[in-house]
Amino acid sequence: MKRRFLWVLLFVLGTFVVAQSSGNVHGTISYDPFAYTQHPLGTVWGDPLPDAPALAARGKFMVGVRTLQLFNPNQIDVINTLTSDSTIVYDRPLIVEVWYPAILEPGQVQLTIYTDFLGRSDKPGSLRPYTFLGRATRDARPNTTDGPYPLVVVSHGYPGSRYLLAYLCENLASKGYVVASIDHTDSTYRDVASFVSTVVNRSLDQRFVAREILKMPIWKDLCDPNAVGIIGYSMGAFGALRTLGAGLEENDIVKRYFGRFTPMIVAKPSDEPDPLFKAAVLFAPWGGAVGASPTGVWNKESLAKINVPTLWIAGSQDDVAGYRGIVNLFESAVNSKRYLLTYLNALHNVAPHPAPPIAKEFDDYYRFADPVWDIWRINNINQHFVTAFFDHYLKRDENAKTYLEVTPTSWPGFKPRTTVGLEFLTVDPRE
Repeated sequence: MKRRFLWVLLFVLGTFVVAQSSGNVHGTISYDPFAYTQHPLGTVWGDPLPDAPALAARGKFMVGVRTLQLFNPNQIDVINTLTSDSTIVYDRPLIVEVWYPAILEPGQVQLTIYTDFLGRSDKPGSLRPYTFLGRATRDARPNTTDGPYPLVVVSHGYPGSRYLLAYLCENLASKGYVVASIDHTDSTYRDVASFVSTVVNRSLDQRFVAREILKMPIWKDLCDPNAVGIIGYSMGAFGALRTLGAGLEENDIVKRYFGRFTPMIVAKPSDEPDPLFKAAVLFAPWGGAVGASPTGVWNKESLAKINVPTLWIAGSQDDVAGYRGIVNLFESAVNSKRYLLTYLNALHNVAPHPAPPIAKEFDDYYRFADPVWDIWRINNINQHFVTAFFDHYLKRDENAKTYLEVTPTSWPGFKPRTTVGLEFLTVDPRE
């Protein structure tokens, strides 16, 4: 009897039976696909910590990841046009990382290594690579049985990279989303160039990548074209506001900084929200605190064109985008059903993954860190609210709505004593 008990115990400890999907011919995986023995839960960025809210946990799907090289044809080459008397056109290159629900073949595990960089290319000698683990399987077979899935486009800050929100991309893919994160040319750590290119190209990149993914043979049957969302951080959120219909004010600041490109970015009566995008998550959008206007460089009237649900996330001490400016933008999006999650006393870094161990210099470390908040905890809270938001507005899951019905005394899905330092505001334009 004792021997049989020990055998059963060893079998339970050594064998994980994990369902891959309801329609998978293999049905289950009879081993540990997450390599928890070598990398226990809580040791890989994005894993739920003990105090994580309910929806920070991974979903039921295995996750695949692939790298794409795309080209947006006949785009203005902003960098070379800035120093030319003529407008130079090129096929704009974009690297895109795609996470998606997958089916694992025997022996495949949910581990991959991402490579990113500290420093930035416009500071000679500062670029240094670092690697970190993710819980996804490189080039795994897409799970077509349970699709189609909502598509979410992710847009980083200036500078940034497609891996900056990998913890969130993996998490969403495990819950039945295809997530496409863009390396914005002229705006990554490896190729950072004039800020003008970032301002001009952000929305164009976002729109192009979404449509390109939807027409590519490998992805078009996997994605639901009627359920497309966007996540933007800092300048990525700036671009998302442009994609949703907002434009800049044609004032002296804008004209001085953007010169001949001003007509491309200022608000015009003919501007309309891109109808492809049905919901947006906006981490610390830039531009609301630049200049004397309450909405900064943004045209206030154009913000009223935003007519899809939006989730805004910011730190109350943001000294890059300016918290008051973010709130003014939020308040001006009067036709959007909108939510504002505030991390009290946090600065700008409310979206990135934690600082890598090699980030020993202050500037490198504070690309990720915050003086008050634990970034891993912020990541878990983001996973929770972004899941609830997109599940409700892209998947039309009424149960997810419960997690957005937050009051000062009720935070659904949060453990006791874990909402200190958080504020959540809901504004419904119909009320």
